[in-house]
Amino acid sequence: MSDACLTAVLERQLLLQLGDRLARLRKERRLGTVEMAALAGLSRNTLRAIEAGDPGPAIGNYLRVMSVLGVAGELALLCGDALHPVAAGSAAGHSRRAAPTVQVRVSVDPARHQLQDLQSLALHEEAVRQAKADPVLVAQARQTVERWLSQGDSRSTGLWREWLEILDAGAWRKVLGRHRRAQQLRQASPLVTILSEASRQQVLQQMRSLKEGVELSSHLEPSATPGALVG
Repeated sequence: MSDACLTAVLERQLLLQLGDRLARLRKERRLGTVEMAALAGLSRNTLRAIEAGDPGPAIGNYLRVMSVLGVAGELALLCGDALHPVAAGSAAGHSRRAAPTVQVRVSVDPARHQLQDLQSLALHEEAVRQAKADPVLVAQARQTVERWLSQGDSRSTGLWREWLEILDAGAWRKVLGRHRRAQQLRQASPLVTILSEASRQQVLQQMRSLKEGVELSSHLEPSATPGALVG
């Protein structure tokens, strides 16, 4: 699969995996979040967002954390010659040797509830995108919450009242996180009801592909070796 074929769900999963890896590396180095944030010159909230795979923090902030953890070189590969396309007039361009291919398989572990969490997150991110573009959809979601509240007491009443505040304020980040409260809000969400069936099916199809596993391939110059990617 080429970079042009990356789906929104796959991109989100890659960010989540990056955040998980950075958090794991921090813990292996016995660094607390306060110490790590200070070393990277970031606020603790920004560090938490990075370790949650949040797309909000700038790439420079991700790079600061990677640098402190000693893995910035992996991102630097994208800026070097190893991954540049072969020049048409170069010797490598005329070579008959097949270009080496490095493949990375990306998937989600359903046993750890990652699949359900990612699917819920992906549906809500699409719903938020549409809600930002069309205030009528926000009003529609609000009417849904009010209807649920009018039907009587429920264990979800507190969550629904919080949803009214979120819809009124456009506080979307509250429901797009990986923390427990965001997960609870998504479980009692009116937002996915605004999605068209076509939008819903598009996200679900991306999820099915990711569940089966998606292979990302990178072709190197014939003169290069796969080891150049990890040197």
